[in-house]
Amino acid sequence: MKLENSKGTRDFGPEDKILRNEVVSRLTKVFELYGYSPLETPIIERYELLAAKAGAGEDSDALKEIFKLTDQGERKLGLKFEQTLSFARFIGMNPVMKMPFKRYEVGPVFRDGPIKLGRYRQFWQCDVDVVGCKDMAVDAEILNLALDGFKALELDAYLEVNNRKLLKGIIEFAGIKPGLADSVIISVDKLAKIGRNGVKKELEEKKIEDEKIDKLLDAFDVKGSNAEKLSQLKAMITSDIGKEGLTELEELFSYLAQDTEEKVVFSVSLARGLGYYTGTIFEGFMRKGEITSSICGGGRYDKMIQGLLGNNREYPCIGISFGLDVISDVMRLAKKHALKTVARVYVIPIKTTKECFAICKELRDGGISTDMDFSGKGISRNLDYVNALKIPFAIIAGPNELAEKKVKLKDMNSGEEELVSVKEAIKKIS
Repeated sequence: MKLENSKGTRDFGPEDKILRNEVVSRLTKVFELYGYSPLETPIIERYELLAAKAGAGEDSDALKEIFKLTDQGERKLGLKFEQTLSFARFIGMNPVMKMPFKRYEVGPVFRDGPIKLGRYRQFWQCDVDVVGCKDMAVDAEILNLALDGFKALELDAYLEVNNRKLLKGIIEFAGIKPGLADSVIISVDKLAKIGRNGVKKELEEKKIEDEKIDKLLDAFDVKGSNAEKLSQLKAMITSDIGKEGLTELEELFSYLAQDTEEKVVFSVSLARGLGYYTGTIFEGFMRKGEITSSICGGGRYDKMIQGLLGNNREYPCIGISFGLDVISDVMRLAKKHALKTVARVYVIPIKTTKECFAICKELRDGGISTDMDFSGKGISRNLDYVNALKIPFAIIAGPNELAEKKVKLKDMNSGEEELVSVKEAIKKIS
């Protein structure tokens, strides 16, 4: 048998996993700073939930990419392709939940789709969502949270923002029937990937006339600042839904600080392919680098839970998802935070294993991640090992050092050595 990974999946050795844990740690600190609490849902969901019109939608590419399962009771199941539908199900099953409810969830999702750098079949998402609030201030809070997430991760990234209602208004402006809006949006979502001609070809295959396609695509060519783009679109859009989208965008931008103009860019062609979005939508991108995929994305989905439950109760929702895999790839390629081990100090006994065993406990009690040589290698080979793993400190303890109730602390970066007590070593390493 040939040992290999399933296509689109990866193992993560300590160096990669430490980096991924660091990304999660930094993001969850930001999430909790904004008042979001943790939630965990299963990776297996009923297929009917994943395929619901309120979720993936019948025309969505996501529907084609669901990993389908059948259990021993012949029930149709699937691996969740995102966290949002599970969150919506959770809210629907807990109708007495106090609103607004803010949560974050970090975990794996699965898509049986094409593979490239930054895109895999099993990947992790770090999501935040809030349900129970219509106000555009919440949309602005999500954008600020994303910018703070970029800052925490030391990423030179920005957000593209649009509104689904405006997109529908532009589709009506072009003379395309409202009933085709969802199908048109799926094609428009590919504009950055396949270009104007590629989108035009797709729309022609959907039996839309050339003059209407040209009018639609020309509307996406507005230029200038966020305010200038809004102004140009106001002169075009006459439908109620389109005007509502413009008003929401104006209100959204009014909450943001003026110095965010370069970090939050109004992108008229941004569509996001999933069928459940109802208002504000956004995606985050790196300004430069090998990875061109979005590193986060989300939007407002006010009708999803109502649609799943089939009742008239309103559940306004908005959320954002950070892609752990793509962000980790960005940071790995930039060689940021590349630790090979969690150990901060490596203890090298010289015929003093029992004494060093006790020293390790004292170091760990002091909050220092500690490893120790149990193989009896010499000092030189042990220091080679410490260097290879980039452990910042080594402690050497032989009978002479211990007779003075001291240890030799070696800073592996500077090469400096000093004789100190274990308590002093803890202070210096900390």
